[in-house]
Amino acid sequence: GAQHEWGRILARWDFPLYDRAFDTDFRQDFIMRTIRCSLQLSLALLIAACGPGGEANKPEIFGGSEDGPAAERLNPMITLHEGDRSLFGLYAPSIRPRGRLSASSQAISPSERAEEVLKFGMSDYVFDGSMEGGVERGLPAFLELRDAMQAAGADASSHPFVVKMAKLESEEQAVHEIGLQLDAGVSGIMFVEVESAEEVRWGLRAMRYSDDGGTRRNGVGSAPGYWGVTEAEYREKADIWPLDPDGELVSWVIVESHEGLANVREIAAVPGVGVLWPGAGTLRGLFSTVGDDGERVLDYEGWENAIQSVLSACKEFDVPCGYPASSSDIEMRLGQGFSVFVMGWGESGFETVEIGRQLAGR
Repeated sequence: GAQHEWGRILARWDFPLYDRAFDTDFRQDFIMRTIRCSLQLSLALLIAACGPGGEANKPEIFGGSEDGPAAERLNPMITLHEGDRSLFGLYAPSIRPRGRLSASSQAISPSERAEEVLKFGMSDYVFDGSMEGGVERGLPAFLELRDAMQAAGADASSHPFVVKMAKLESEEQAVHEIGLQLDAGVSGIMFVEVESAEEVRWGLRAMRYSDDGGTRRNGVGSAPGYWGVTEAEYREKADIWPLDPDGELVSWVIVESHEGLANVREIAAVPGVGVLWPGAGTLRGLFSTVGDDGERVLDYEGWENAIQSVLSACKEFDVPCGYPASSSDIEMRLGQGFSVFVMGWGESGFETVEIGRQLAGR
């Protein structure tokens, strides 16, 4: 059957370089050998493509194959954490590009922004700060980007979202706003301006369903769609890592005030904190004064000591520590022990991601 058909096809081929050298028997032997090799190669490629689970087209997660298998994880950030690997992420592209400062200038469409994100394949996560000024205010734009990403082929396993939220002022706020963000399919939430361990506990409880001891409402929203799972699977997996070793959600906590710095050890000690960050930009303002010439003067030693106090708390309580790095300081921060980095979207950020990955052996 198959050999006969291959023989019929090959017999029609012209072998101008071989006709003079091969006699009839040798040419027939060449054809049959070619048939056998082709069939063996086709079978080998089929086995390799399907793999043991028959998953011929399983998507590759950020980080590449050198980072090892995903170990059944939906959240590739946790895979990297568990492998003691550094993470490098980028802010989502801005709705308005640089240079378009007029309020009447045309915004970049969600599909264009999604296309930009998918073009750069070296970021471990997409960081979105659109909801820091209010979840309900920023949620529609976020959902537009998420939907465009999903339409372009992304999901939570290939492009997990980590989002900022407004400062937590009460547990009721945490339940409401964090619930909205989780229902949108995010994989991580950053609690900003954290000043006490109690604020962290509010946020962590709001990320957990009642069956897991949390205060999250029972709904799932549209999250299963972006995660690529059923509602039942989502409920099972949507818990906090490392509090739940099998959880797929991560919490980020940022300390950026004098009160937060004073309580940083208590904050870092709360079980369930995924990554702890010093708010380097905000802290720079706290440790700056205005000189006689009207220029701002940074107390560099005080600022750096504040950053190091957060890093020390991370090391003491075995919590990954994050930093908003640039190409000029990422090598230093990696050497100090920071392991999660976020950069702004654009060429500078791309360069920093590439440098960081190279330094980290990725």
